[in-house]
Amino acid sequence: MLLMIKMMKPFYTLQEGNDLKLVFAYQYFSVVKGNEVYQFIPVESNEIRINLKTKQIDNLTDVFVFQRGTRIFRIPLFQLLQISDLVDHLKSITTFYVQQVKSDIEEEQYNEEIYHLEKQNIHRLIDKALQDGDRELFMKLTDRLLTEEAAL
Repeated sequence: MLLMIKMMKPFYTLQEGNDLKLVFAYQYFSVVKGNEVYQFIPVESNEIRINLKTKQIDNLTDVFVFQRGTRIFRIPLFQLLQISDLVDHLKSITTFYVQQVKSDIEEEQYNEEIYHLEKQNIHRLIDKALQDGDRELFMKLTDRLLTEEAAL
């Protein structure tokens, strides 16, 4: 049984740190099974939770239910991923959020690197103050170094 996603628009999305929750409601998610369109109904699960850092889905065992008239079929999320084009739809929805998390991680790494370079520079200036016998500069730099380390 192959399924095609006809429409997939989250009713709303919620990002909490690296976690993204896509919540679905009636008429926002439908699949084509055979030649028939089945509408999502939020009877069991109604969300897909994605870790944006690892790009992994956290709730693979949740069951999604689709209906056409009186016919209903239930399918676990992991199986829906295997037999449909769901991954492509999820990529298009989550691209912005993944890039945002990636930018945040890169900025954090950049800031860390700057901090380490500044710390190395202070150590070099302390060494120079010791060589030059500049007690005042030495005290000022060591105080600054101790203050910054205490702040962490």
